[in-house]
Amino acid sequence: MSTGKSSTPAWQRKSPLILLAVLAALAVFGTTTQTWIHVSFGQTTVQQSDLNIPGSKAAVAVSALALVALAGSLAATIAGKISRIITGVIVLLGAAGIVAVVTGLLADPSAAAMAEVGKTTGVVGVASNATTTWFPVAAVVAAVVLAVAAVLILWFGRNWNVRTKYDAAPAGSTPDGGGALDGVDSWDSLTRGEDPTL
Repeated sequence: MSTGKSSTPAWQRKSPLILLAVLAALAVFGTTTQTWIHVSFGQTTVQQSDLNIPGSKAAVAVSALALVALAGSLAATIAGKISRIITGVIVLLGAAGIVAVVTGLLADPSAAAMAEVGKTTGVVGVASNATTTWFPVAAVVAAVVLAVAAVLILWFGRNWNVRTKYDAAPAGSTPDGGGALDGVDSWDSLTRGEDPTL
């Protein structure tokens, strides 16, 4: 009974892959609480000290996409086979969106900082010198890890055992097509008036 699970590499099993996706999504979200863009003002008529912009304001979409990916990763723990495909795709698209948004910010930090600079100074088009910290790069790395985890969940999730009664196999068969019934299926058999021990 335990040989099948022990012979499966960790990177193909449900718990490690979902944990990896959850941690990667949390890492992306965590970076958005830190300073992503540092703005120093040049010779302007506005007397303003340097400005530090967190990722949650420099790239609002990243925080939202990270939360969506986190929710999708957690949902994959209880999802059936079809639902797992849907959640896996959502996580993958979320990771791709994060990479796209952050790449744009890294390419032009001044444009990403423009809105916050305008709010702070009260003047639109203030000359500023915007530079990025290492946190956006960390977000991209975490998003790539998230994407890899999503692809692995989509690929190897097809072979994971169904653990919910909604995806249980028809009466007289097991969820994975062979082997012993799990606890949920045994209870369902008893509910139907069948003896799962026969």
